[in-house]
Amino acid sequence: MSGDVVNLRMARKRRDRTAREAEAERNRFEHGRSKAERTLARTRNEKAARELDASRREPDTSAPEPDKGTS
Repeated sequence: MSGDVVNLRMARKRRDRTAREAEAERNRFEHGRSKAERTLARTRNEKAARELDASRREPDTSAPEPDKGTS
């Protein structure tokens, strides 16, 4: 006649914890990458932009501009 004694507070907390974990898993899947992955991608993009700007040639300012034909 005796059953297992269940602490309802702990049972509710366990149920809520598993629900939060399931929702977190869905959100990770929906929203993609972790913070470390986003930071790494941003750092790589910034480095590529700096390298591109460093290799950019400046326009020659000593040459006269061509006449556009407006007189």
